[in-house]
Amino acid sequence: MEDSRHSPGSADLAVNFETHPSNYKHLELSIEGPIATVALNIAEDQGLRPDYELKLNSYDLSVDIELADAVQRLRFEHPEVSVVIITSALEGAFSAGANIFMLGTSSHAFKVNFCRYTNETRLYIEDASQNSEQFYIAALNGVASGGGYELPLACDEIYLVDDRRSAVSLPEIPYLGVLPGTGGITRVVDKRHVRKDRADVFLTLAEGIKGKKAAKWNLVDGVYPLSKFDSKIQARAAELVEEINKDPAKLRGVQLEALEPEVDEQGIHYKFVDLVFADTPRVANLTITLPEDLPDIPDDPSTLGSGWWPLRAFRELDNALLRLRFNYPDIGLVLVRTRGSLDSMTKLDKDLCNHHEHWFVNEVVHNMKRVLKRMDYTAKSFFALIDQGSCFGGSLFELALAADRAYIFDDENTSVMLTDLNFGPLPMGNRLSRLATRFLGEPDTEHQLRERLNERFDGPEAEEIGLVLASYDDIDWDDEIRLAVEERASMSPDALTGMEANVRFAGPETIETKIFGRLSAWQNWIFQRPNAVGKKGALTLYGRPESPEFDWRRT
Repeated sequence: MEDSRHSPGSADLAVNFETHPSNYKHLELSIEGPIATVALNIAEDQGLRPDYELKLNSYDLSVDIELADAVQRLRFEHPEVSVVIITSALEGAFSAGANIFMLGTSSHAFKVNFCRYTNETRLYIEDASQNSEQFYIAALNGVASGGGYELPLACDEIYLVDDRRSAVSLPEIPYLGVLPGTGGITRVVDKRHVRKDRADVFLTLAEGIKGKKAAKWNLVDGVYPLSKFDSKIQARAAELVEEINKDPAKLRGVQLEALEPEVDEQGIHYKFVDLVFADTPRVANLTITLPEDLPDIPDDPSTLGSGWWPLRAFRELDNALLRLRFNYPDIGLVLVRTRGSLDSMTKLDKDLCNHHEHWFVNEVVHNMKRVLKRMDYTAKSFFALIDQGSCFGGSLFELALAADRAYIFDDENTSVMLTDLNFGPLPMGNRLSRLATRFLGEPDTEHQLRERLNERFDGPEAEEIGLVLASYDDIDWDDEIRLAVEERASMSPDALTGMEANVRFAGPETIETKIFGRLSAWQNWIFQRPNAVGKKGALTLYGRPESPEFDWRRT
């Protein structure tokens, strides 16, 4: 059980983010050679909580957990797959979107974290298309509403059945008084380039848009009559398989083993990651350990399996971050440490770079990238403590760069190192490396650091260059860290969430940063406003025979 000292709100339950296709309740995953199909067949009575029903393929977090698992497993276990078709097993309904009764009865923190997790899953689909040659087709064989249309928007192509009643819609504004929470508006205008006036109509039209008009407005890529729908989808998938032209003989899938952490009153304990609650209120310690002996990468790296440290450790870190978000909302500050050999860490990074063209190594690095992004988007404060025994080098130094502050112990045995992985392969949502983002106003510093790969930077030099915030010797370390931790833990979590979301993403704006930036503003504000969640708010009264009452003043 999760520690009762750090429990979710009364309306929410502690969440386990691990699953397996054999345990899916809501998805039907089938694979025929290079084509995979994910069919939504959502069990109405198998939601995360028993106080709502998932009718018409409406979804909650339990559905998204399965979808995220399927996307991840297709990349690692079935690299031979070129095309993934997402469709529905229900006749006439693709998905009614996020379950409104689930949202209406969840805590504010759960609603926002639900939207954040759902967004990340959508982005993982787009990442698979960009980096794993797995092309996603949304085959809408029925109505796709709200989040049920936002999922297709993450796919590469969208096809809608033309049966005179199936439509695509984002009805959150007219129905609920909120906004599409999983990237809908951003993808409509920034990805599909729907014209402003058409987008304005579409986003305020509760019933949505059907057939050829949906295609004309670029809300879908094509429409087919019911009699030809399945054959047209299969024909398009076959065309894409030919274009992608993978060689399955060179793609040996790797089964993802279960993580199965031990959870007790002290924290969450994995093989390489340990999350322990601190004595200081609202603080947790997160430690990532590098084993003493790492295997050399063989000719076929996939034989290393999912227990290979860079895959296993980052999957564990990912799981810990998700549990922190949902199951421990009162934890506000996470102190990040590493343990292991700095030389071993940088050698591993070198091996990853030397074998990056192999599909498995490529997937491992992209998974590291996605987990680090999860840390970027997590509404917790992170302080990296680079103390004795640390191995903050290369890809593990990314944890220090992702942290809001990094402190280093000043002694001859404590240092940090940079590798090629710090200069591009693990970008943030702004498409810049964390070093480039850190030194946005000092580009010469980043260029100079490129010439110093695999060099050790001790405390004073790391501080002087700007790789860390401060360096303290053994006289000051304990007191300075204690003061910084106590001060941070005493501040308003709402203010810190807003501040961190603003300062972490310097540089260019992308679809990804827009989605999360707007999520922080939209959902944290609108989900608190009485027009949505007040006694007479639209979200509160959804499904009841009453009309919402709005405060008509614009703010």
